[in-house]
Amino acid sequence: MGRRRQKKRPQKAEPRGEKRGRRLRRAAVVFVGVALVPACLAAGLLLSGLVGGGSGPRTAVIVDQLSLTFANPSFAETATATLEQAGYAVDYYPGDQVTVEFFRNLATYGYDLIILRVHSGLVEERDIATGNVTETEYVSLFTGEPYDETKHAEEVRAGPLGIATYYDGGPQYFGIGPTFIKSSMKGKFDDTTVILMGCDGLRSHETAEAFLDRGARAFVGWSGPVSAAHTDAATERLLEKLLIEGLPLANAVTQTAAEVGPDPEYESTLLVHPPGG
Repeated sequence: MGRRRQKKRPQKAEPRGEKRGRRLRRAAVVFVGVALVPACLAAGLLLSGLVGGGSGPRTAVIVDQLSLTFANPSFAETATATLEQAGYAVDYYPGDQVTVEFFRNLATYGYDLIILRVHSGLVEERDIATGNVTETEYVSLFTGEPYDETKHAEEVRAGPLGIATYYDGGPQYFGIGPTFIKSSMKGKFDDTTVILMGCDGLRSHETAEAFLDRGARAFVGWSGPVSAAHTDAATERLLEKLLIEGLPLANAVTQTAAEVGPDPEYESTLLVHPPGG
């Protein structure tokens, strides 16, 4: 797995899914023990004193799991240029490198700012014994690692990992929920700011709180489903306000939300937790 400041650059792949309006398919993740099925209905799935508590160069990472289904090299290039203009050393991980082990070790890499361009969505808990399904308000994140029943079997049985699909009958990947962040990640974040670009990140606070409990300073996400095009545009604007204009995080989020507006189809808005950033 890559280490910090390896300077992996955005790949020049042609965007896929153009005909579908850059919409994400319905996402599903099944976690065994209680099985979790994220129901991201999304069409886009799912600095002044802002980041970093240590000394040395500031670092950022773009985790681009969406490059597997909704590649947008322009976003990665624009975000990287903005970050580097603000003095950050930037790493980039395309979807095939966004594995379970990558997420497990993410806190150990020492990033000041983490941008998660990943599928995500709300979760349903399905009792394996009874088949009963309970809807939840917390969000699960997709990896880009294809599901293999011979890998991570105990964590799938116990619940921190799940089986994720974009749509019924589609390719299966491993997915992670808040329990994985709390119990299976290694290390601690150091006042890191996390931006989740996928769906439903702040419909509830459970996943955000899992990152905060592991040492993150703040968590930015959407109130509901969001299109890939809208979240890309909003995140580019947020980074400009945060890093170039130097606004505090809460102000940058508020101004970005006002300027780009809610998602035109789903009416989701950009939020930050805790509210003061």
